[in-house]
Amino acid sequence: MNTKTKEYTSIQESNNFIDKVIQTDLREYPDITVHTRFPPEPNGYLHIGHAKSILLNFSLATQYKGICNLRFDDTNPDRENQEFINAIIEDVSWLLETDNFVIHYASDYFSTYLACARLLIDKGLAYVDFSSPEEVRLNRGTPTQQGIESTYRSTSIEENKRLFEKMVVGSYDDGECILRAKIDMAHPNIVMRDPPIYRIKKTSHPRQKDAWKIYPMYDFAHCLGDAMDNVTHSLCTLEFENNRPLYDWFLENTGHRRPFPKQTEFGRLSLNETVLSKRKLKRLVDEQKIDGWDDPRIYTLCGMRRRGFTPTGIRAFCKEIGTSRSNSQIAVQRLEECVRQELNMSATRVMCVLDPILLRITNYPEGQSEVFEVPNNPEDPSAGTHNVDFSGVLYIEREDGMVNAPKKYYRFSLGKEVRLKYAYYVTCTKIHQDENGDITSIEAVYDPQSRGGWTDDKRRVMGTVHWVSCQKARHCKVRKFNPLFTHEHPETLGEEFIDYLNKESIVLYEHSMIEEFAYKLADDVHLQFLRKGYCYKDKVQSTDSCTMYNITVSLKDSLKNRIFMS
Repeated sequence: MNTKTKEYTSIQESNNFIDKVIQTDLREYPDITVHTRFPPEPNGYLHIGHAKSILLNFSLATQYKGICNLRFDDTNPDRENQEFINAIIEDVSWLLETDNFVIHYASDYFSTYLACARLLIDKGLAYVDFSSPEEVRLNRGTPTQQGIESTYRSTSIEENKRLFEKMVVGSYDDGECILRAKIDMAHPNIVMRDPPIYRIKKTSHPRQKDAWKIYPMYDFAHCLGDAMDNVTHSLCTLEFENNRPLYDWFLENTGHRRPFPKQTEFGRLSLNETVLSKRKLKRLVDEQKIDGWDDPRIYTLCGMRRRGFTPTGIRAFCKEIGTSRSNSQIAVQRLEECVRQELNMSATRVMCVLDPILLRITNYPEGQSEVFEVPNNPEDPSAGTHNVDFSGVLYIEREDGMVNAPKKYYRFSLGKEVRLKYAYYVTCTKIHQDENGDITSIEAVYDPQSRGGWTDDKRRVMGTVHWVSCQKARHCKVRKFNPLFTHEHPETLGEEFIDYLNKESIVLYEHSMIEEFAYKLADDVHLQFLRKGYCYKDKVQSTDSCTMYNITVSLKDSLKNRIFMS
């Protein structure tokens, strides 16, 4: 039995058109307890579009001191399994930052659904149809052409009762017949033209195992499940708008009392640069175009979690885009900016050199080293400090040196003075190159009076670079992600979306060097690599000897890697 949900940690309050619906209902029925639900089908992993629905449903329950539960609509065993159920529970808990919610399953109500189907047959409102699936589809007509009644529509109630019981015990093969509601084959809404209620599936169910030979259709089970859960407000996306009359018809004709659960539709979320269709995501996984459902390049919640997106950032994004009556196409940069703002306030700063070359400070005392105390997060003084080791031989970024530098190049070139972050001013004296002209190392001299990155004479040094000491640096690998597709709107491409995969969606830095302090941090600590981006440990690809970091988002949004084919 449900208990009222008093609070879900850190969920924003809603403020949208659905509020007006609820407030109107509360004036008419002041004694009801607002009850919502998030009802996923366990046939895939959740994505950012589901996050919007999760937060909407749980936020409304919080706002109105009501109830929200997670209910699995597990009525199609062909596509469902325990892996998906476990993943959904984990994702919802992660996003809400709590496991304080009730879990229900549609399959727990299978006996009640069966009783409701028998009731419809007894009332002459359902019949067993042996037409082929193609005949059923064609005979339902089109939006401009009414349907054609099945020859089985006039079967007697007693005969339908007998035939249905044979379906229940498995006397027929899969697809041989279905149970249909008897509504109106001339109805202007095709959904109301005798929709199927039950089909035969001799398939083992993830939870019910082999107890059932027939399974209810989604439209039939969904509304009845809402009623049995005492849901007051059934929130769904716009593609279910045409199904609302059927939702109400099933409730009215199976003996449920008013007020029924009220179905209200809102616009679904779509992101550019990616696909959110479960079917398309599954194809990417099945054809091994990506590394799995948790690949950091896709926007499943587990993929986002692995990449380093935070629940707080995702909640801020969903609050910013709001809830409306129309579908929305949102730029992924808006999501990234919400996460970037959150990580700017919380991420621990460390120095990591992605593509290292050596910097030798020739006048630094040989064998000497020292320690600098640096802030963990300048935005949060309470985050404390840590020590970083300095020596005469450092790693710096390859891109921070140039032989024939233009006038306004402020990093390492001959004669240029550069600030080493937190440490000293150094002046480039020599650049070493290989036979291909690539820089292999740089020599410089330092000013001992510039400790901490400033001098009494207050001379102006334009360039500042990060570094790590060769004596204490640790090897790591870093992955930077570009868009998975070369088309800005791959969701619109139909099945051809697979032809637009970006071969350069991952840039791997295999020889990166990071300050030792980072290796001492917990796995779930979010980092900012100075000058590079916000990063997170990849727990799947890290090993005891080498950590893999994923760049979650850059420090600033850039269009550099967002050039798409038309």
